[in-house]
Amino acid sequence: MNVYEDKQRIIQETVPGKQITLAHIIANPDDTLYRKLGLDPTVDYSKKSAIGIVTMCPSEYAIIAADLALKASGAEVGFVDRFSGTLITVGTVSEVEAAMAAVVEYAEQKLGFNVCEITKT
Repeated sequence: MNVYEDKQRIIQETVPGKQITLAHIIANPDDTLYRKLGLDPTVDYSKKSAIGIVTMCPSEYAIIAADLALKASGAEVGFVDRFSGTLITVGTVSEVEAAMAAVVEYAEQKLGFNVCEITKT
C-alpha cells in the first residue's frame, strides 16, 4: 500500500473573472467579533451596529469598492485587502446597507460584474 494513497491534494486559486462572490451584513454583532476580525481596537464599536463583508474578483476592485463604500454612506472601512479582494465595513445597519448596495450596484451596472445577493444576519 502506498503511503500517499489516502491523501488528497487540494489547490485553491482564483479564476479570472469579474464577480462579487459574497456580500453579507452582520447586524448587531457581538463586540468580540470586532476584536476577532482584527479591527482597530482604539475605535469605540459600541456606536457601530453592523459589519459588512464583501469578497470580489479581481481583487483590485477592493480599492474601488472601499472608495465607493465611503462616499455612499457614513460607514467606515474596517479592513481592505487588494490582494485577497476583501472589504469589511463597519457602521450603523443603514450605513453598511448603503455601502454594500453602492459596491454591488456599481460592480454590476458599470463594470459588468456577476454579483450575488446581499445577505443579512
